[in-house]
Amino acid sequence: MSIGLVGIKTGMTRVFDESGTSIPVTVINIDTNRVSQIKTVDRDGYSAVQIAYGNQKESRLNKAILGHYKKSNISPAKGQVEFRVRTLEEKLSVGSDIKIDTFKAGEHVDITGRTLGKGFQGGVKRHHFKTQDATHGNSISHRALGSTGQCQDPGRVFKGKKMPGHLGNVNRTIQNLIIVKIIPDENIMLVKGSIPGHKGSVVIIKPTEKKYTAKEIFSEKGTAEVKENPDESIETLDTSASTDKNIEDSSSATEADSSNENKEKSKNE
Repeated sequence: MSIGLVGIKTGMTRVFDESGTSIPVTVINIDTNRVSQIKTVDRDGYSAVQIAYGNQKESRLNKAILGHYKKSNISPAKGQVEFRVRTLEEKLSVGSDIKIDTFKAGEHVDITGRTLGKGFQGGVKRHHFKTQDATHGNSISHRALGSTGQCQDPGRVFKGKKMPGHLGNVNRTIQNLIIVKIIPDENIMLVKGSIPGHKGSVVIIKPTEKKYTAKEIFSEKGTAEVKENPDESIETLDTSASTDKNIEDSSSATEADSSNENKEKSKNE
């Protein structure tokens, strides 16, 4: 349990790595995050850090929220998110900014958002029920729900029965998403895959609770790399060739000397 960030879902795009592989990513704009309150075990019963995100007009906030921001000496925000922590960091203080640098490329995160609202839907779309026969004799009952209860005993429909109803517009968390790239100058984070919510919706980014091995999956190096000093490589090849030639010459000279010595010994004998 550690501090996360609050961002705005901007949309989806794709990036290409050095091998030309397309990586689908979601663009998240990290709106201004600052600490609005620090809760401790002694005073509040648990440890947590409250983060305010975005900017808002004072006329759109009530007096209670405005008083809370003025007490923390920060500008009015769009909203607040609380992150429970086991231990409080000493460098954290009320009013301090939480930068996007807290996360790095290759890390895995859990992202929470509110899903798209799809309105009132039937059982086929909401619960993936099978449709009935679409042949002769089935009159306007192709996507009907069918029977929902029993006979006289118990004579009612049990609670929780899968039936048509409202679909979407609920909080959902996608776990173990990989951060592809972070652009600190523009406060933008690129995350592999899709996340809940529509464009412009608020999402919460937290370090994942799953075990993983951090590994960067995106690099911006070009496929055709040009050497900085090609002359150096030529020189090294020339020097290696010259050294090999010298070794060969020296070895041939030693062999010739030894053969001459053997001939002189044979003559003397």
